[in-house]
Amino acid sequence: MKTPPVVVPQPALGKTAHFLERTRAAKKVMVLDLGFLGDTVHLLPALWMVRQAYPQARLHVAVAAHVTSLMDCVPWVDQTWGYMRFPRHATLRENWQLITALRREKFDVLINLNGSDRSSWLTFFSGARERLGRLPEKGGPPFWRQMFTAHVDYPFKPDPIYLQRCRCLELAGFPATPPHFHAEINPAHLRTAEMSAADTGNYFHLSPFTTADYKELAPAQTAELVIALKKKFPDKKIVLSCAPTEREKKKMAELLALLPEKPWRVFAGNLNLTQLAAVIRHSATHFCGDTGTLHLAAMTETPTVAWFWPNPGLQQWIPAGEQFQVVVGTQPPNAQYLGGIATENLVAAVQTILKPAGA
Repeated sequence: MKTPPVVVPQPALGKTAHFLERTRAAKKVMVLDLGFLGDTVHLLPALWMVRQAYPQARLHVAVAAHVTSLMDCVPWVDQTWGYMRFPRHATLRENWQLITALRREKFDVLINLNGSDRSSWLTFFSGARERLGRLPEKGGPPFWRQMFTAHVDYPFKPDPIYLQRCRCLELAGFPATPPHFHAEINPAHLRTAEMSAADTGNYFHLSPFTTADYKELAPAQTAELVIALKKKFPDKKIVLSCAPTEREKKKMAELLALLPEKPWRVFAGNLNLTQLAAVIRHSATHFCGDTGTLHLAAMTETPTVAWFWPNPGLQQWIPAGEQFQVVVGTQPPNAQYLGGIATENLVAAVQTILKPAGA
């Protein structure tokens, strides 16, 4: 993984700087991060640092319930906890049940680096003896610091999310290591997709939909891209996938109606995240917008052509490296979809990053 320029962490003082030294004998450690797919993928390099720092401990991680299948890619985590974030928020009763379960475990260390109010309260009530937190971007409520036994202060922009979390740990005394996702993708997961390792590099994978129209290419342009790829690279098969939401499954049906022939494989929300990661990992090139599959491609170091909508935080999420070609579009007034991106430019970008079959 190529590391872009980063903000140099400032030395931490007092208890924070010696957090690891003080807790190195911990037997049970929890890393609590309740973000969505991208957040969870970007947690992995920091999670690996925690694993290396506490080799004797049982390592737990709490993530959003709908992305727990991703943790099958990280067998070096001992236990994964799911927290309801989507399609609804956890109820008061569910939050209390989680707190009760956390307290029952009697964690020696709990680390929470996202700074959100909800996760901060869960950290405080967890009963963990040592609690490391990250100061919220706007400082948090006046009593925020009292929720933790140590805290770090590191800017939320402009570094990539995964580097921010690693730098936070460094401020707490964790040894710096080259950031890497350390994900293990078993080729056996391809069998679910009626594919095998022999298909590696022989197909393009497209995940064209996101959570909102303004982040996507227009349906007609998406169909144009699929047709152009097939014409330019006739030896490559086409694989399409989408999330298991009614919105994306409907958009998939509409896209298929625009294509002159059915793609080789179509996965309309019927793959879990580990299976989807395997399909992306073995593709010749992955294509997507600003969506979760971009992070799976970064995690698996798969060559990717992506289109982004213009927003102030995009540098935190765009993957670094020559194998990633990202085009930032425009948001024309009153336009429903992303603009300013030429289909031919997306097709041309493939040639510079295309990996050979069997690589």
